[in-house]
Amino acid sequence: MSKMTMIYWKGEKFWLGKLKEYPEIMTQGRTLKELETNLRDAYRMMILEDVPQDHREKAIAV
Repeated sequence: MSKMTMIYWKGEKFWLGKLKEYPEIMTQGRTLKELETNLRDAYRMMILEDVPQDHREKAIAV
């Protein structure tokens, strides 16, 4: 699990936020905890959206 920076602010009804490293990922939540969960989910969906359920993983050096 890598760490990223959450940028967030309070809107009229919800907390809004995005990932500094991926500004195209933006979401909302009723609480800060829900916002954080929603950002994690949105990130996972972005990086795995075209990957089938039976995928494999392997660590590589970059």
